[in-house]
Amino acid sequence: TQYSFKEVFGTLVAQKELFDVVAKPLVEDLIHGKNGLLFTYGVTGSGKTHTMTGSPGDGGLLPRCLDMIFNSIGPFQAKRFVFKLDEKNGVDVQCEVDALLERQKRDAMPVPKTPSGKRQIDPEFADMINVQDHCKVEEVDEENVYSVFVSYIEIYNNYIYDLLEESPFDTIKPKWNNCNTPVRNGDFIPPQSKILREGQNHKMYVAGCTEVEVKSTEEAFEVFWRGQKKRRIANTQLNRESSRSHSVFIIKLAQAPLDADGDNVLQEKEHITLSQLSLVDLAGSERTYRTKAEGNRLREAGNINQSLMTLRTCIEVLRENQLYGTNKMVPYRDSKLTHLFKNYFDGEGKVRMIVCVNPKAEDYEESLQVMRFAEMTQEVEVARPVDKPLCGLTPGQRFRNQAFREELSRKLEMRGGPLHRETEEQSVSETILQSFPPLPSCELLDINDDQTLPKLIEALEKRQILKQMLSEKFAKNVLSFKTMLQELESSIVSKENYIQGKLSDKEKIIAGQKMELERLEKKTKTLEYKIEILEKTATIYEEDKRNLQQELESKSQKLQRQASDKRRLEARLQGMVVETTMKWEKECERRVAAKQLEMQNKLWVKDEKLKQLKAIVTEPKAEKPERPSRERDREKPVQRSVSPSPVSNAPPVRLRHRRSRSAGERWVDHKPPSNLPTETVMQPQVPHAITVAAASEKALAKCDKYMLTHQELASDGEIETKLIKGDVFKTRGGGQAVQFTEIETLKQESPTGRKRRSSPSDPSPPEDPADSEWTDVETRCSVAVEMRAGSTLGPGYQHHAQPK
Repeated sequence: TQYSFKEVFGTLVAQKELFDVVAKPLVEDLIHGKNGLLFTYGVTGSGKTHTMTGSPGDGGLLPRCLDMIFNSIGPFQAKRFVFKLDEKNGVDVQCEVDALLERQKRDAMPVPKTPSGKRQIDPEFADMINVQDHCKVEEVDEENVYSVFVSYIEIYNNYIYDLLEESPFDTIKPKWNNCNTPVRNGDFIPPQSKILREGQNHKMYVAGCTEVEVKSTEEAFEVFWRGQKKRRIANTQLNRESSRSHSVFIIKLAQAPLDADGDNVLQEKEHITLSQLSLVDLAGSERTYRTKAEGNRLREAGNINQSLMTLRTCIEVLRENQLYGTNKMVPYRDSKLTHLFKNYFDGEGKVRMIVCVNPKAEDYEESLQVMRFAEMTQEVEVARPVDKPLCGLTPGQRFRNQAFREELSRKLEMRGGPLHRETEEQSVSETILQSFPPLPSCELLDINDDQTLPKLIEALEKRQILKQMLSEKFAKNVLSFKTMLQELESSIVSKENYIQGKLSDKEKIIAGQKMELERLEKKTKTLEYKIEILEKTATIYEEDKRNLQQELESKSQKLQRQASDKRRLEARLQGMVVETTMKWEKECERRVAAKQLEMQNKLWVKDEKLKQLKAIVTEPKAEKPERPSRERDREKPVQRSVSPSPVSNAPPVRLRHRRSRSAGERWVDHKPPSNLPTETVMQPQVPHAITVAAASEKALAKCDKYMLTHQELASDGEIETKLIKGDVFKTRGGGQAVQFTEIETLKQESPTGRKRRSSPSDPSPPEDPADSEWTDVETRCSVAVEMRAGSTLGPGYQHHAQPK
């Protein structure tokens, strides 16, 4: 993943290099009357506070900004209390008398509220502000005077607190008395949250916030350090001194031009310029499952993440309004942080953000989120208002007055007394007298000399007249020269005003052209973005078209395959129909032949019975006929059905199982639970069979043969058992199918219980019961066993044994 930024600094970058690139332009804009916002952003423990504050021996951005400000305006600072901030985010100018009274009142206080620049610097932070670079702004308006005001607030749980507010004791922890018990509730004053207001200039400010006027870097940083000790920090799993609030250090610079004499500040309020630089140290975003936060720490983390999410939402809405030309409302009021800096996001100043990244692997995902948001903020551009020109008087007035004072003091030192207009006139007279011819000799050699003194008096009178004439001429020349100079100065001033008016008109035209150019650039970007979206949409549609074509081709191929499969299936079914038709024709012929054979057997049996009966009836009884021995018949076991034998004293017969012809294969023996045991002598036995009550795919997958035992009641009232066999096949879908191939039928027939007794026509004496002649026709005939086997899906043949 790659992200693009304007500047990227390594882990070993010096604070000075970071300050020169990021913060120095903001300080230059501050001195030139423009606003600025600088904040550090990143996950917890990534070095945001260190970047802003620094460390001993290497000050951070905040002390370097203060040092650059005071290095630039040091000789041009106004006296304390000349500028006075009002309660509506404005500034007023006081006269020298009021400012002097304020200073005297401050000096009379036993403990001054603001630290003095002459006091010894606190060694705790002395190394942080000991900056040896002496960086300063090159172009400073030397005709203005400046004053610096600082304030320090924090946003904790979406409430604003003043860190410079004087309180009797620690506002975070309750005070304890000597008895190690808490003080009374009436003695404890909790910190009061401040509210945001909108000033007359439509800029947001914190009402009732303490703003301290400072005159040096040491004094300003001491105020910051005093508030830093009150800031809320806590120990978490990820940071030993984790900031639990967003801190905002505000530097306000008030400047106003001097009057025409270059001695006092102009009292007109419209000439006062108030610029502001806000240095924000954001609390780090953190995840609860990593910090293991509970209670207050959990609540603080939730409020921190919520405010950062609101900041991100505002940036995203601004970006959306810029890209798509919409006018969605930006939710500034959802958080105190975004509401306070609403004016900066609306274009009232320059905004810079420093993204701090921790190279630890545990912070990788959160660092990606931070860099993604930071990269997105670079795309936001807001229209900045036209800069208001600083209204000053004639350039060089301060230095001219200073040069005049220096020259006056020099002449005073040379003369040893005050020099005024008379001194100047005397110097002019001396210059004129030195240009006159020398006086005649004034030496009196004779007491009666009457010519020397009159000549001298006459020469002196002439010189006096000449002196007056020259003095008047010189005064006229001086007056005319002054008039010429004033006219020249007025013409120069008028020309300068005309030029400045032209320049302001040109600047307005340039600003309008820049705005038009920016509008066209935004429109171009919007159109490019729309073109990009349309190209992406066209690409998506083309991809969908290709996918649909491929899907259409695959479905057409599938339909072709299905049509070919259908044709093959029709041909196969036709073949199966022909084959089945031939089978049934053969089966019908076989059945007809079997029926004919059965009828012939019945006729033969009937003929034999009739012959035997005829022989019994017609043949004379010469001797006692020998009865067929039933003992011999009992020695030979006869296959019998499940019906009970008509002879009750028959010997027990050992049960034998009938073996299936396919005993060597794996079978599924499906015996429904509704079947009844037949207890016949002949029973089918299939080795290695899986006996189931209901057919299942699991059992079919393990075997290649299937046998279903089906029982039904025959027409003669006996139970008929059918063994339906088939082969198991695997289907294309991964299942199992059975194709039935043959049926075996086991049928039981019970011989009738009718017995007939034969006797001669003539009566004879009674004989022994054992020797009586009995004829059991059914006993003398073998029992026919019907079995269907050998052919597919059809009845088998019937075999009947010959009678004995």
